Amino acid sequence: MEIEQLLRYLLPQEIFEYFDLVGIKEVGTNQLELSLDEKPIKPIVHSGKELVLYGFDEAVRIQDFPIRERSVYFIVRRRKWRDKDTGKIYSTRWDLIANGTSYTKEFAAFLKELFG
Repeated sequence: MEIEQLLRYLLPQEIFEYFDLVGIKEVGTNQLELSLDEKPIKPIVHSGKELVLYGFDEAVRIQDFPIRERSVYFIVRRRKWRDKDTGKIYSTRWDLIANGTSYTKEFAAFLKELFG
């Protein structure tokens, strides 16, 4: 079994649909950071515009379920796109975190159910 196939059982599905895993870093003895870069998919709501890649937004840190007693964080970078005609910058908004938290939706729902 390949690592990516195994990770599909452990991580939220949208991670593999919209992001590339670009790094895994162990921080100390109890924390794991997975660096994710958004795939170069142009924002659908701006499909009629001529957009070119324009780097990344600042990375966002999102906490997910722990794995083997290690805290797991996604370090997510969304792509920026520049409109060739107007120079306006666009990016896609992903609905990855629960409102008012820095947790993935699944992890926040689990904690809410656990602690009510």
